Amino acid sequence: MLNKLYMSSEEFTFLPRIAEEKKKLGNDQYKAQNYQNALKLYTDAISLCPDSAAYYGNRAACYMMLLNYNSALTDARHAIRIDPGFEKAYVRVAKCCLALGDIIGTEQAVKMVNELNSLSTAVAAEQTAAQKLRQLEATIQANYDSKSYRNVVFYLDSALKLAPACLKYRLLKAECLAFLGRCDEALDIAVGVMKLDTTSADAIYVRGLCLYYTDNLDKGIIHFERALTLDPDHYKSKQMRSKCKQLKEMKENGNMLFKSGRYREAHVIYTDALKIDEHNKDINSKLLYNRALVNTRIGNLREAVADCNRVLELNSQYLKALLLRARCYNDLEKFEESVADYETALQLEKTPEIKRMLREAKFALKKSKRKDYYKILGIGRNSTDDEIKKAYRKKALVHHPDRHANSSAEERKEEELKFKEVGEAYAILSDARKKSRYDSGQDIEEQEQADFDPNQMFRSFFQFNGGGRNNSSFNFEF
Repeated sequence: MLNKLYMSSEEFTFLPRIAEEKKKLGNDQYKAQNYQNALKLYTDAISLCPDSAAYYGNRAACYMMLLNYNSALTDARHAIRIDPGFEKAYVRVAKCCLALGDIIGTEQAVKMVNELNSLSTAVAAEQTAAQKLRQLEATIQANYDSKSYRNVVFYLDSALKLAPACLKYRLLKAECLAFLGRCDEALDIAVGVMKLDTTSADAIYVRGLCLYYTDNLDKGIIHFERALTLDPDHYKSKQMRSKCKQLKEMKENGNMLFKSGRYREAHVIYTDALKIDEHNKDINSKLLYNRALVNTRIGNLREAVADCNRVLELNSQYLKALLLRARCYNDLEKFEESVADYETALQLEKTPEIKRMLREAKFALKKSKRKDYYKILGIGRNSTDDEIKKAYRKKALVHHPDRHANSSAEERKEEELKFKEVGEAYAILSDARKKSRYDSGQDIEEQEQADFDPNQMFRSFFQFNGGGRNNSSFNFEF
C-alpha cells in the first residue's frame, strides 16, 4: 500500500483516478471471465484507494467466482465496515455464508438487506436455501444419531449443493463414507480439506478413521493423537483412539493364545473383539477367520463354517476363508459344497495347490456317491478279515428274505434290497484286490457287480464258514 504521508497534493488527487482506471480494467477482465487478472487489478485499486467500499465489493465478487468464499466474505464485511449502507456487500455476505454452510450468518445478512431495502429480492433465493439447509441439518443429525450412514450421505449431498464450500459437511460425509467402508472416497475428501486447512482436527480424524477401517491400527492411533494435539477436546478422536488401542491389544492377545495352543481362550478373546465395532469389516473379517481356525482346532466344524460364511459376506474375495470352509465341508462330508468352494477359489487364484485340492475334493465327491460298503456292514475302514466276516454273517441273517416271509410286500422288498447290498459289500470287502480298488475310488460295482447273486453269496458263505443245523439243505432257523 502506498504511504500517503510522503505524497504531494498532486499525487494524492491523482491516485483515485488511477484506482478508478484499475477498477474499470478489472471490470473488463471480470466480464471476460478472466477472474485472476480481474483480482489483481481490483487489488491494485484497493492499494491505491483502501477506503473504497466498492473496490472491496468488486474483489469479493471476483473471489466468489474463484470459489474462494472465505476471502470473498472477508472483503464483503470490510466493505460494510467502510459503508454500513452498502446493500450489495450484504448480498455477497449472504451468498458467501450460505456457500460456507453458515446458516445464522446467511439469515443475519438477509435481514440486513431487507432492512435496507424492503422491496429487494436480491437474497430471496438465499433466504429459502437457508431454511432448507436448516431442515436438512436436522434430518442429517437424526440419521447420524441412528447410524443410518447411507441416509446421512444422501442428505449431505443435497446440503452440499446448497453449501458447496462447507468443510463441516464435507468432513461429515467423509466420516460416514469411512463407516460404510468407502475409505478411498473418504480419504480423498479429507486430503482435499487438509490442503485448505492443515490444522483441521476433523480432517486428521477422518484420515485416522480410514486407516483404522483398513486395519492400519498403529497409524490410526498416531492420527487420532495428532488430532487431539490440535484439539484436546476432540471427542471422536478420543473415542477412536481408545477403540483402536483396545482392538490392537485383543487381536495380539488372541493370536498369542492361538499360537500357544490355548484355543478356547483365544476363542473368547476373538468373540469379545468382534463386539467392539460392527462397522469395521476389514478387521472383523480377520477376527472371524481366526475364530474359524480356532473352531477347527477344537472340533467345532459347523461353527467354523458359520464364521467363514460371515467372513465371505463381508469380503467375497477372502481366499483363506473360502479354502478353510471348503476343508470344513469336506470333513463334514458335504462334498458338493466343498467342490463348489474350491472351484470358486481357483477362479480367484489359479495355483497348483488349489488345483490339487479341487481334484481331491472331486474324488471325495465321486466316492461319496457310491455305496458305502463299510457303512452297510456297520464296520470301520480298518476292519480285519474276521471282522468283515462276522459283520456279514450278522447282517445277512438279519435281512435274509426267509426271515421276513410273513412281512408285507413292501417290507419284504426293502429287506431283499438290504440283503443284496450286504452281499455286495461282502463280495467287495472280502476280496483283497476288489477292496483295494474300491478304497482307491474305482467304480467296482459297475465293472464287476452286474451279475451279482446275493443268495449264491449267502449259500457259499455258510457252506464254507458254517452257520446252520443242516448245511446240506441250507435251511436255517432265524
